Amino acid sequence: MATYKKRGFKPKNKAEQQQFDENESTTAEVFSTLDESASRSEEWVAKNQNYILGVIGVIAVGVLGYLAYNQFVQNPKEESAANEMYYPQQYFDQAVNSATEKDSLFNLALNGADGKYGFLDIIDEYSGTKAANLASYSAGMAYMNMNQYQEAIDHLEDFSSDDAVLGALAKGGLGDAFMQLGQPADALGYYEKAIGHNANDYTTPKFLYKAGVTALELNQKDKALGFFQRIKDEFSKSDEAASIDAFIGMAKSGK
Repeated sequence: MATYKKRGFKPKNKAEQQQFDENESTTAEVFSTLDESASRSEEWVAKNQNYILGVIGVIAVGVLGYLAYNQFVQNPKEESAANEMYYPQQYFDQAVNSATEKDSLFNLALNGADGKYGFLDIIDEYSGTKAANLASYSAGMAYMNMNQYQEAIDHLEDFSSDDAVLGALAKGGLGDAFMQLGQPADALGYYEKAIGHNANDYTTPKFLYKAGVTALELNQKDKALGFFQRIKDEFSKSDEAASIDAFIGMAKSGK
């Protein structure tokens, strides 16, 4: 049972006196141990003060350096790179909408002209910026349109985005490039990544359809049926759903 000392407490007998003395001794030992621990901590801090201050200084310098780098280096670099994107993007848009001279316009978008940067220059000169990342996507798509599939793959693989549509289009573009190179197994893998990137009414049925057709080519009928059935069940209003029953029949029959 716990005991404590009351004000004015006087032991009535030898047993109480002994218990009182033991409690006093235990309390003294506890405070003595605390004093010793505090002293050791103070000694350790005193001995290692320079080291502690050095670590704090390194951390502080690192934080300040990071903030300064963003403020005076990275942010101006991002702004400059974004401005440089305007010129090649104009040529890229013209090429997409042009019935003729597509290759020449895509070349201008890639390589620039009249002292202006193209996508490839931005990738080299502004590495690590958002603009350079976007330039990798645009360069990849330009090469796709020019039937230069390995170059398209090289650049699209360097691109990354959490954007629902753009991220899916990049992965689907990689699938298209591998299909053109006669590598349907690799293509299917990227179509599946495009499907899994984000569920939306634009990219998902598009790549479900391509994945289904590719799976049929690989004789993976059950997998193809799953892709086609998703279009029928989840994206019945999409363009891909218009003829989906025929593809479902092909997957079921194996023809």
